[in-house]
Amino acid sequence: MIKWLDETLKAFNLTETMKRAEGFTRLGYTEEEDRSIEVFKATAEELGLTIIEDQAGNIIARWEPENRSGLPAVATGSHLDTVSMGGGYDGAAGVLCSLGAVKKLKEEGFQPKHPIEVICFRSEESARFGISTIGSKAMSGLINKEIGSVEDEEGTTIREAVEKTGFKWGEITGAERESSEIKSFVELHIEQGTQIEDHQKQYGVVHGVACPIRLKVKIEGKAGHTGTTPMGNRKDALVAAAPLISDIEVRATQMSNESEQPIVATVSTIHLQPNVMNVIPSLVELGIDIRSVDDGLKSSFEEMVKEKCKEIEQQYNVKIVIDTLVNNPSVSLDSEVQEKLLQVGDNEGYSSLVMNSGAGHDVMNMAKKWPSGLIFIPCKEGLSHHPDEYATLEDLKMGVELLAGYLKLEAGG
Repeated sequence: MIKWLDETLKAFNLTETMKRAEGFTRLGYTEEEDRSIEVFKATAEELGLTIIEDQAGNIIARWEPENRSGLPAVATGSHLDTVSMGGGYDGAAGVLCSLGAVKKLKEEGFQPKHPIEVICFRSEESARFGISTIGSKAMSGLINKEIGSVEDEEGTTIREAVEKTGFKWGEITGAERESSEIKSFVELHIEQGTQIEDHQKQYGVVHGVACPIRLKVKIEGKAGHTGTTPMGNRKDALVAAAPLISDIEVRATQMSNESEQPIVATVSTIHLQPNVMNVIPSLVELGIDIRSVDDGLKSSFEEMVKEKCKEIEQQYNVKIVIDTLVNNPSVSLDSEVQEKLLQVGDNEGYSSLVMNSGAGHDVMNMAKKWPSGLIFIPCKEGLSHHPDEYATLEDLKMGVELLAGYLKLEAGG
């Protein structure tokens, strides 16, 4: 199994070595994602699975029971797209371990009563369009076709990208599946943090997924010559932005320390105009990402940001406009699925940690419609979205064993 995991992981990443200084770039609905998905399809077919492709481009590799009982499928899977210059384990580990679990069960002679599906979702990362989990949104019936006009940095819209890949944007809602088609869904992912390691456990079972509130804060000042405009007559948008940036860091730390559930907040993007050395900044746009599994905490923090902006307007004589780009309620995963994942770990002799996820995953969309769970395996130093992202082959093998145990328990046989 170790050799198969190593070879298949490299094949998914279209590489001969996982150590690449430039990392891996497979943005959603690109030729690179297509090539990786073709490897997934070929690997699944080698395992005797039937390939189904939906209107969003998601791939469903299906193990049909011999009796064709018509029972709902037990599903697992993840994604193969990456961020720009990212790692080769985020998403790929889940797809790899899911197929590995099927391989293990077939080698053991297991015959399921329920169909088993390994799903490879399209375009999970928001790296290209700023919108995440497009494929799983479509499968879960959560896709909004209006996002088709959203552009990437090169001006290509989501609609154009999808159609260039060979699908029809107008038909993407046809990817939605009926509730009766799936019994449960489990995703495996690298942790992208160090909680498992910090608690000296071997794997994590996720209770809740912290979905974000995302704000765009536009601070409008007034341009002027840096050499001739007196300090007292300025409306410097960047100077006005500075205390907001630092205040968000301070307040998030304080609130997280004082609350039962943690909260994190990040000023993660900044656009400055005119961005010229001898001109006072006239416009600054900040992107703010706020996350917690406690939606009340997120809302309270959003209100604090708005109050701080009112203070800054008066103090620096600028105008501030705040747009809420995203306000998604956090997702609690199915308690029965969690218990089964913990039971499987106990059966296999692995120690577990019940934890929350600060990052979003395809499972949060699947959980809106079907009982769903999320397994975390460790990643070195918690590093992710980086070329040095790494999970050991031994931990990937553990992931295979956990998923195989769950599929055996859930699919019957």
